[in-house]
Amino acid sequence: MMCFCQKNDLKWLKYREFLAVVASLSKLFSESSKPFLHYRVMENLFCESFGATNLSRSDTAYDAKFGTLGIGLKTFLCDKFSIEKVAEFNKESLSFKNLHGTALAYKLANLRNERIRLANELYGITEALYHIIARQQNRLVFFETDYKPINIANLRVEKETQTSLFFFDGENQYIFNRSKSVLQRKFIIPKNFDSLDVEILQNPFEILLSLKDKFANLQKTTPKKPCIDYVMLPLFSTKGESKFVAQKSGLNFFNAGGRERNSGEVYVPIPALIRKFAPTFFPKRDESFCLSTPMGEKLEAKICQDDAKALMTNPNSALSNWLLRKVLGLKEWEILTLEHLQNLNVDSVIVEKIHENENFSEAKNGKKCYRIDICPWGSYEKFVSEICLTSEVCDEK
Repeated sequence: MMCFCQKNDLKWLKYREFLAVVASLSKLFSESSKPFLHYRVMENLFCESFGATNLSRSDTAYDAKFGTLGIGLKTFLCDKFSIEKVAEFNKESLSFKNLHGTALAYKLANLRNERIRLANELYGITEALYHIIARQQNRLVFFETDYKPINIANLRVEKETQTSLFFFDGENQYIFNRSKSVLQRKFIIPKNFDSLDVEILQNPFEILLSLKDKFANLQKTTPKKPCIDYVMLPLFSTKGESKFVAQKSGLNFFNAGGRERNSGEVYVPIPALIRKFAPTFFPKRDESFCLSTPMGEKLEAKICQDDAKALMTNPNSALSNWLLRKVLGLKEWEILTLEHLQNLNVDSVIVEKIHENENFSEAKNGKKCYRIDICPWGSYEKFVSEICLTSEVCDEK
């Protein structure tokens, strides 16, 4: 397996140099002699240095990928070992209420492993590791460790209290915090590691002020706009305050009556709200366009049905093969449920325009091109709130 902590590698040296600069500014945030390093900064620096794909915003099991290698990125204060969060199960907390001991450990392990499977299928991951920065007195310690599914066959409950469950899978110790519905893992600094001494600046504010003019001249990037550059399409329906997955339409359209259907007959519904706020986002009804998955697959898609309310592919099975089989892990004829989406922490797909200036080489015959990916639970509600508060979008509706 690849190791990023290679002392003579130029990318590794660049990464360390970036981190030395950022950590030297720690007194912007803390008076401690242990460097401050925000986890988002670490993720961005890692991906910038090694040319990895940043997956952190997708909220899947991995923070980054490098080829077929999935990477979990973590930074925390640690001298010898630390107990850190690896998964959160807020939406599933009610299902844990009456579970204890081995039964609870098995439930947690299966949920954790299913999320890892989802990320593996979605991004073509065949192996994985954790890349970790432990922050100590005036230095950063780098090490890498395994990132494996929980070994269910070797599960052993070590201790259970009213608030926590401790279990071991033969390699790693896990702790489940009931009150927070958080699964944690024990990370131990190995004997072999790399380190970087950090000189924390006593007055970083003066450094920033000296760069004020340079900051003013930097080219500003334009953030992507909802309903103009991208839309989110929910994988559930709503009626009043309730959420549900329709059993005979949308991604369960194969289950509808009226005629004989095949197991791949599905579509992603386009809500009336999206059709109202983004009437020209997609091409016209029945005009084909290219839809690229996170793995680089190119699907031929089109908008169908009355009122242009359905996103489909040609063949129709291409959408079900990607979304139902690979991503959501459903078998043929298996009905998608709201519980299944919640267990996977998925609530919608994001469809993003690929603009001409991105030089999308796969574009053919002048077709418009888009990307599609999944979004974590809660994303669609945030998206709706954002478009309703964005005056520019509301002016276009």
